[in-house]
Amino acid sequence: MTQVPYAEALLALATMEGGPEHPPDAVEPEEFVLCELGDHDESAEHAGHLWTADTPDDQDLWLLWSGTGAHRVHRLDMLRLCPAVLRELATRTVTTCAFFDHHPGPHSFSVTDPLGDLIAAHVHSEVRRLVSEGDAPGAPDAPGTPDAPGTFNGPGAPGRPDTPDVPDTDAP
Repeated sequence: MTQVPYAEALLALATMEGGPEHPPDAVEPEEFVLCELGDHDESAEHAGHLWTADTPDDQDLWLLWSGTGAHRVHRLDMLRLCPAVLRELATRTVTTCAFFDHHPGPHSFSVTDPLGDLIAAHVHSEVRRLVSEGDAPGAPDAPGTPDAPGTFNGPGAPGRPDTPDVPDTDAP
C-alpha cells in the first residue's frame, strides 16, 4: 500500500488524453492504493490503477512504486492494457486481464484478494448472526423494512391498521 502523490496525480489526470473532466473528483488528497498485481518478486514494481482513460488506444493511468519508507519511489505512467483473455468454453464468458501489458505475476483473472475474502466472510457471518437473532435490517417484523422484494411493512404500508391503503398510481 502507498499514498497517492496528490499533486502529481492531479497533474497527470489533468494533462492525460481521456482524463477526467474535473481531476480533483478522481483522487483524494490522502488517498492510498494497494498493489493489485498479486504475488510478485521484490524486483518488480507494485502497481495501483488510478484512471481508465477514455481513448481508443486502451491506455490507463497507473501508479507504480518500489521500496519502503524513506526509500520508496513512485511514478505515474500511462500504460497499455494487457491483451490476455480468459475464455470459459462451458459458460461462453470472456474475461479480460485488467492489468497493464507486460505486468509481472499472474493475470488479474487469476489473482485472489485474501483481505477482501476475509472482509466478505466477516460481513456474511455478521449478516447471518443478525438474521438469526431477528435484528437484521430486513427482518420480517422490523418496522420500516422490506419483508421481501416488492413488499413493505413500515408505516404507510398497505394493510397496516395505522394507515389506510394507498392505491397504486401506476395501475390502469
